[in-house]
Amino acid sequence: MAQLQRENLRQALDTLRTHKLRSLLTVFGVVLGVGVIMMVAALIHGFDQTVQDNILQFGADTAFISRWDQGPHSGRRPKEERERKPLTLEDGEAIVEGAPAVKNVTVWIAWWEQPHSVKTRDGIVTAIDFRGVQANFGQVYANAATLQGRFLSDADDLHREKVVMLGENVAPVLFPNTSAIGKDVLIDGSAFTVIGVVEKPKGGFGPDDEDRRVLIPYNTFRKVYAGAYENFIRIQASKNLLDQAVDQTREVLRRRRNVPYNKPDNFSLQTQQQEVEEFHNIVGKVALATVVLSSIGLLIGGVGVMNIMLVSVTERTREIGVRKAIGARSGDITWQFLLEAMTLTGVGGIIALLGVNGLVLLIRTATSWRPVVPLWAIVVGIVVSVSIGLIFGVWPATKAAKLDPVEALRYE
Repeated sequence: MAQLQRENLRQALDTLRTHKLRSLLTVFGVVLGVGVIMMVAALIHGFDQTVQDNILQFGADTAFISRWDQGPHSGRRPKEERERKPLTLEDGEAIVEGAPAVKNVTVWIAWWEQPHSVKTRDGIVTAIDFRGVQANFGQVYANAATLQGRFLSDADDLHREKVVMLGENVAPVLFPNTSAIGKDVLIDGSAFTVIGVVEKPKGGFGPDDEDRRVLIPYNTFRKVYAGAYENFIRIQASKNLLDQAVDQTREVLRRRRNVPYNKPDNFSLQTQQQEVEEFHNIVGKVALATVVLSSIGLLIGGVGVMNIMLVSVTERTREIGVRKAIGARSGDITWQFLLEAMTLTGVGGIIALLGVNGLVLLIRTATSWRPVVPLWAIVVGIVVSVSIGLIFGVWPATKAAKLDPVEALRYE
């Protein structure tokens, strides 16, 4: 039996070599459908890993608190959300007192209504990520490590010193030929002394992956920008106590913000793991849509395979008659044509795999993105391609097996 199947497989490969162009055009739909599945899997896998790295850089044991609901949204925010009162520095202090599972709390402030820029005689950077932060900002935010100089201190904050830390991509623009430490910059026209440079977060992607952070002491920010009111809080939980820390923090804030027991939070509190899960939900929907679209290509490819196999049966009617006349059974004929169809579509799956890996290599070379075709996508792609040949080859194979040997031998 195994020897017979090897012979059938050899005949199938000979048929493919004999009709190269016809075979290639036949499996084009299969190549397209399987290739789309593999390519999307590679892109999503790389994107997912990059986003997870970026999200978890904030600290896996941390949670972010804002008066605005987190996650994607379109259009203007709901009235209830716009009317929420801002978070305050005192909210952060209350969390320290009332949440034993919280190890550290940092509060930072921003003024989004006003565009900000930082400049020197040698350069200017606009659209900066400008914040007033506390001295423990670098401890709670895992992606705020100091690259050069020192971080802001409690003394800087207490005395409202006009000192600043620049993002890794900001410093070279303002000071292209020298170190930024100890030099003066102008932020919205006010002079600040550079005391440090923040290291760029790892794992970014895309051409606009820039660290435009500009950090000054919290109280200095409030002094210079008296109209600023939008505070944000990040908590860091004690080891293995993130869930307890979140529950305790929520209780403290609901009490301080007078939220009735039967009403939802009028603030958002989101852990990094929740952000990852939310992203996975979005990715899952994209993957589902992709599978549906690629199925159309697979269906077209399957119909093409069935048609070409029917043509092959017609062309080889006399050959089938000869085989039956010398003792071939109907099952042998069926497997001959099924294996030929499966080989045809299987080769299409391999072509799709090679093409997708070539595109992935090109993307990895040209960008900082790191897509990779996961093993499950390779297995699924090959299995699906072979299955298409099996499913759509049944009718032609059955038709060939049912031919009458006498009539088949008479066929010209």
